[in-house]
Amino acid sequence: MNVSDRIATPEGKRRYVRSLFATIADRYDLITVVLSFGLDRRWKRRLVNLAAPRPGDRALDLATGTGDIAFAMDTRCRRVVGLDVTPRMIELAKAKAGMTAPRASPLPVFLVGDMVALPFPDASFDLVTTGYGLRNVPDLPAAIDEIRRVLKPGGRALSLDFNRPSNALVRELYLRYLTIVGGVLGWILHGDPDTYRYIPASIRSYLGAADVAGLMAARGFTRVRYSPVLGGLMAIHQGFRDA
Repeated sequence: MNVSDRIATPEGKRRYVRSLFATIADRYDLITVVLSFGLDRRWKRRLVNLAAPRPGDRALDLATGTGDIAFAMDTRCRRVVGLDVTPRMIELAKAKAGMTAPRASPLPVFLVGDMVALPFPDASFDLVTTGYGLRNVPDLPAAIDEIRRVLKPGGRALSLDFNRPSNALVRELYLRYLTIVGGVLGWILHGDPDTYRYIPASIRSYLGAADVAGLMAARGFTRVRYSPVLGGLMAIHQGFRDA
Protein backbone atom coordinates (compact mmCIF):
# COMPACT_ATOMS: atom_id res chain seq x y z
CA MET A 1 0.00 0.00 0.00
CA ASN A 2 1.45 3.39 -0.99
CA VAL A 3 1.58 6.47 1.23
CA SER A 4 -1.44 8.14 -0.35
CA ASP A 5 -3.59 5.10 0.35
CA ARG A 6 -2.37 4.85 3.94
CA ILE A 7 -3.39 8.45 4.73
CA ALA A 8 -6.67 8.35 2.79
CA THR A 9 -8.82 8.06 5.94
CA PRO A 10 -8.60 10.07 9.19
CA GLU A 11 -7.75 6.99 11.24
CA GLY A 12 -5.18 5.79 8.71
CA LYS A 13 -3.57 9.23 8.64
CA ARG A 14 -3.53 9.41 12.44
CA ARG A 15 -1.68 6.09 12.72
CA TYR A 16 0.69 6.85 9.86
CA VAL A 17 1.64 10.34 11.04
CA ARG A 18 2.28 9.23 14.61
CA SER A 19 4.52 6.38 13.46
CA LEU A 20 6.33 8.55 10.92
CA PHE A 21 7.19 11.41 13.27
CA ALA A 22 8.37 9.00 15.95
CA THR A 23 10.75 7.59 13.31
CA ILE A 24 12.08 10.90 12.01
CA ALA A 25 12.17 12.98 15.21
CA ASP A 26 15.94 12.87 15.60
CA ARG A 27 16.41 13.97 11.98
CA TYR A 28 13.56 16.48 11.95
CA ASP A 29 15.63 19.67 12.19
CA LEU A 30 17.95 18.51 9.41
CA ILE A 31 15.09 17.56 7.11
CA THR A 32 13.26 20.86 7.51
CA VAL A 33 16.44 22.73 6.58
CA VAL A 34 17.12 20.59 3.50
CA LEU A 35 13.57 20.57 2.13
CA SER A 36 13.12 24.32 2.72
CA PHE A 37 16.34 25.26 0.88
CA GLY A 38 17.72 26.42 4.23
CA LEU A 39 14.92 28.98 4.65
CA ASP A 40 12.88 27.27 7.37
CA ARG A 41 14.09 29.44 10.25
CA ARG A 42 13.54 32.61 8.26
CA TRP A 43 9.93 31.58 7.62
CA LYS A 44 9.40 30.82 11.28
CA ARG A 45 10.81 34.23 12.24
CA ARG A 46 8.37 35.80 9.79
CA LEU A 47 5.52 33.89 11.42
CA VAL A 48 6.55 35.13 14.87
CA ASN A 49 6.91 38.71 13.65
CA LEU A 50 3.43 38.57 12.10
CA ALA A 51 2.09 37.13 15.37
CA ALA A 52 3.56 40.17 17.18
CA PRO A 53 3.77 38.57 20.66
CA ARG A 54 3.23 40.99 23.52
CA PRO A 55 4.80 40.89 27.00
CA GLY A 56 1.53 39.91 28.67
CA ASP A 57 0.61 37.17 26.21
CA ARG A 58 0.14 33.51 26.97
CA ALA A 59 1.12 31.68 23.79
CA LEU A 60 0.65 28.11 22.59
CA ASP A 61 2.73 26.56 19.81
CA LEU A 62 1.14 23.44 18.32
CA ALA A 63 3.01 20.67 16.49
CA THR A 64 5.98 22.35 18.11
CA GLY A 65 8.47 19.72 16.99
CA THR A 66 11.76 20.52 18.64
CA GLY A 67 10.50 23.93 19.72
CA ASP A 68 11.84 26.47 17.20
CA ILE A 69 8.76 28.70 17.21
CA ALA A 70 8.21 28.35 20.95
CA PHE A 71 11.79 29.42 21.67
CA ALA A 72 11.45 32.35 19.24
CA MET A 73 8.43 33.61 21.20
CA ASP A 74 9.49 32.96 24.79
CA THR A 75 11.41 36.19 25.35
CA ARG A 76 8.46 38.21 24.00
CA CYS A 77 5.60 36.61 25.95
CA ARG A 78 4.60 36.10 29.56
CA ARG A 79 4.37 32.34 29.06
CA VAL A 80 4.81 29.91 26.14
CA VAL A 81 3.63 26.31 25.93
CA GLY A 82 4.82 23.99 23.16
CA LEU A 83 2.71 20.91 22.43
CA ASP A 84 3.39 17.96 20.12
CA VAL A 85 1.82 14.53 19.69
CA THR A 86 5.24 12.84 19.36
CA PRO A 87 6.92 12.17 22.73
CA ARG A 88 10.42 12.09 21.19
CA MET A 89 9.92 15.59 19.73
CA ILE A 90 9.07 16.86 23.21
CA GLU A 91 12.15 15.13 24.65
CA LEU A 92 14.32 16.91 22.07
CA ALA A 93 12.64 20.28 22.75
CA LYS A 94 13.22 19.87 26.48
CA ALA A 95 16.87 19.00 25.78
CA LYS A 96 17.22 22.24 23.80
CA ALA A 97 15.70 24.12 26.72
CA GLY A 98 18.28 22.55 29.02
CA MET A 99 21.07 23.88 26.82
CA THR A 100 19.68 27.43 26.80
CA ALA A 101 21.52 30.04 28.83
CA PRO A 102 19.68 31.45 31.87
CA ARG A 103 17.42 34.37 31.03
CA ALA A 104 15.02 36.73 32.77
CA SER A 105 11.93 35.25 31.08
CA PRO A 106 10.84 31.67 31.80
CA LEU A 107 11.62 29.02 29.21
CA PRO A 108 8.73 27.41 27.30
CA VAL A 109 6.88 24.49 28.87
CA PHE A 110 6.75 21.46 26.56
CA LEU A 111 3.92 18.91 26.68
CA VAL A 112 2.81 15.83 24.76
CA GLY A 113 -0.72 16.32 23.44
CA ASP A 114 -3.07 16.09 20.48
CA MET A 115 -4.15 19.11 18.40
CA VAL A 116 -7.66 17.74 18.00
CA ALA A 117 -8.14 17.33 21.78
CA LEU A 118 -6.15 20.09 23.47
CA PRO A 119 -5.64 19.60 27.22
CA PHE A 120 -6.45 23.21 28.12
CA PRO A 121 -9.56 25.06 29.33
CA ASP A 122 -11.49 27.38 27.04
CA ALA A 123 -9.97 30.83 26.45
CA SER A 124 -6.55 29.92 27.87
CA PHE A 125 -4.27 31.69 25.35
CA ASP A 126 -3.85 35.04 23.65
CA LEU A 127 -1.89 33.55 20.75
CA VAL A 128 -1.75 30.14 19.06
CA THR A 129 0.85 29.28 16.42
CA THR A 130 1.71 26.18 14.46
CA GLY A 131 4.40 25.33 11.94
CA TYR A 132 3.53 22.47 9.55
CA GLY A 133 0.75 21.40 11.90
CA LEU A 134 -2.60 21.78 10.15
CA ARG A 135 -1.56 19.69 7.14
CA ASN A 136 -0.72 16.75 9.37
CA VAL A 137 -3.85 16.50 11.53
CA PRO A 138 -6.30 13.72 10.63
CA ASP A 139 -9.30 16.02 11.22
CA LEU A 140 -8.58 19.59 10.10
CA PRO A 141 -11.97 21.14 11.08
CA ALA A 142 -11.66 19.64 14.57
CA ALA A 143 -8.14 21.06 14.96
CA ILE A 144 -9.31 24.53 13.88
CA ASP A 145 -12.22 24.30 16.33
CA GLU A 146 -9.83 23.40 19.14
CA ILE A 147 -7.53 26.30 18.33
CA ARG A 148 -10.45 28.72 18.43
CA ARG A 149 -11.75 27.17 21.66
CA VAL A 150 -8.51 27.74 23.60
CA LEU A 151 -8.06 31.28 22.31
CA LYS A 152 -9.28 34.19 24.40
CA PRO A 153 -11.66 36.67 22.75
CA GLY A 154 -9.43 38.96 20.73
CA GLY A 155 -6.80 36.24 20.44
CA ARG A 156 -5.11 35.35 17.18
CA ALA A 157 -3.95 32.19 15.45
CA LEU A 158 -1.18 31.83 12.86
CA SER A 159 -0.11 28.82 10.81
CA LEU A 160 2.91 28.25 8.56
CA ASP A 161 2.62 25.35 6.13
CA PHE A 162 3.21 24.05 2.66
CA ASN A 163 0.73 25.31 0.08
CA ARG A 164 -0.73 23.40 -2.85
CA PRO A 165 -0.03 25.70 -5.83
CA SER A 166 -3.06 26.29 -8.05
CA ASN A 167 -0.98 26.27 -11.25
CA ALA A 168 -0.91 22.61 -12.34
CA LEU A 169 2.59 22.76 -13.87
CA VAL A 170 4.14 24.52 -10.86
CA ARG A 171 2.35 22.12 -8.53
CA GLU A 172 3.62 19.05 -10.39
CA LEU A 173 7.22 20.31 -10.51
CA TYR A 174 7.08 21.21 -6.83
CA LEU A 175 5.70 17.82 -5.80
CA ARG A 176 8.16 16.02 -8.05
CA TYR A 177 11.05 17.87 -6.37
CA LEU A 178 9.77 16.90 -2.91
CA THR A 179 9.26 13.29 -4.01
CA ILE A 180 12.75 12.91 -5.49
CA VAL A 181 14.64 14.72 -2.75
CA GLY A 182 12.53 13.12 -0.04
CA GLY A 183 13.19 9.68 -1.52
CA VAL A 184 16.94 10.24 -1.57
CA LEU A 185 16.97 11.54 2.01
CA GLY A 186 14.78 8.69 3.19
CA TRP A 187 17.17 6.16 1.68
CA ILE A 188 20.28 7.84 3.09
CA LEU A 189 18.93 8.53 6.59
CA HIS A 190 16.57 5.62 7.17
CA GLY A 191 17.18 3.03 4.46
CA ASP A 192 13.60 3.60 3.23
CA PRO A 193 12.89 5.93 0.28
CA ASP A 194 9.22 6.20 1.27
CA THR A 195 9.98 7.87 4.63
CA TYR A 196 9.71 11.46 3.40
CA ARG A 197 7.36 10.81 0.50
CA TYR A 198 4.59 11.51 2.98
CA ILE A 199 5.22 15.24 2.46
CA PRO A 200 4.21 15.43 -1.23
CA ALA A 201 1.45 12.87 -0.61
CA SER A 202 0.02 15.03 2.18
CA ILE A 203 0.21 18.17 0.02
CA ARG A 204 -1.76 16.45 -2.76
CA SER A 205 -4.64 15.81 -0.35
CA TYR A 206 -4.35 19.12 1.55
CA LEU A 207 -6.54 22.14 0.91
CA GLY A 208 -4.88 25.02 -0.89
CA ALA A 209 -4.18 28.23 1.04
CA ALA A 210 -7.40 29.94 -0.06
CA ASP A 211 -9.51 26.95 1.00
CA VAL A 212 -7.76 26.73 4.39
CA ALA A 213 -8.59 30.41 4.90
CA GLY A 214 -12.19 29.70 3.93
CA LEU A 215 -12.40 26.84 6.40
CA MET A 216 -11.01 29.02 9.19
CA ALA A 217 -13.66 31.64 8.45
CA ALA A 218 -16.38 28.99 8.34
CA ARG A 219 -15.30 27.72 11.79
CA GLY A 220 -15.69 31.16 13.35
CA PHE A 221 -12.39 32.99 12.79
CA THR A 222 -12.56 36.59 11.62
CA ARG A 223 -10.17 38.82 9.65
CA VAL A 224 -8.70 35.68 8.09
CA ARG A 225 -5.96 36.21 5.56
CA TYR A 226 -2.86 34.47 4.30
CA SER A 227 0.53 35.59 3.05
CA PRO A 228 2.26 33.67 0.24
CA VAL A 229 5.79 32.52 1.05
CA LEU A 230 8.42 31.37 -1.46
CA GLY A 231 6.31 32.45 -4.40
CA GLY A 232 3.22 30.73 -3.03
CA LEU A 233 4.80 27.32 -2.40
CA MET A 234 4.24 28.04 1.30
CA ALA A 235 1.71 30.19 3.12
CA ILE A 236 1.20 31.84 6.51
CA HIS A 237 -2.43 32.04 7.66
CA GLN A 238 -3.77 34.46 10.25
CA GLY A 239 -7.14 34.63 11.94
CA PHE A 240 -8.76 36.15 15.06
CA ARG A 241 -11.30 35.03 17.61
CA ASP A 242 -13.46 38.10 18.16
CA ALA A 243 -15.92 36.56 20.64
